[in-house]
Amino acid sequence: MPLWGAAAGASYSVPPVTATLIWILAALVVIGLYLSWTAGRLDRLHSRIDAARAALDAQLLRRASVAQELATSGVLDPAASIVLYEAAHAARQAEEEQREVAESELSQALRAVFEDPRQVEEVREAPGGEAAATELAEAVRRVPMARRFHNDAVGAARRLREHRKVRWFRLAGHAPFPLAFEMDDEPPAALVERAA
Repeated sequence: MPLWGAAAGASYSVPPVTATLIWILAALVVIGLYLSWTAGRLDRLHSRIDAARAALDAQLLRRASVAQELATSGVLDPAASIVLYEAAHAARQAEEEQREVAESELSQALRAVFEDPRQVEEVREAPGGEAAATELAEAVRRVPMARRFHNDAVGAARRLREHRKVRWFRLAGHAPFPLAFEMDDEPPAALVERAA
């Protein structure tokens, strides 16, 4: 018996409605794959932000610890020791909302204490001072790099999250909007020049 009431010998063809449904289904699959890829990319960016933030926190903690160690070593004069110790202690103990301000104040204290190249030389000449000054110089130099990596990752995630497709389909889920870490991270010139 012939199919669809066609005469014997006639070829079978797909009804036009079925072809349209196949194209619509194919288009939906492609759109779904694209949205899934975009959501995965956004997830990877958020993971990169978390890793960069952890690295930044580690560098900030290292800088504050070395500064605090140097302040309590007796190598610096008493006024410089107090200024550096208080700023380093405040940076280590700061709550998340005040962290940028506390870290900026530590940067300012480091510049104030090591403004004069002679101060750096006095630290280096003291017993154990060479190692402490070198370690502080390395820590101070790494903070801007870690902050730049973090802020670059935040910028990439922000740009992707601003696309309409990400907002309309809520591809970011419940992840908080990423925030850059803004602080004064200019190192003391005398300390960094001498170490370089």
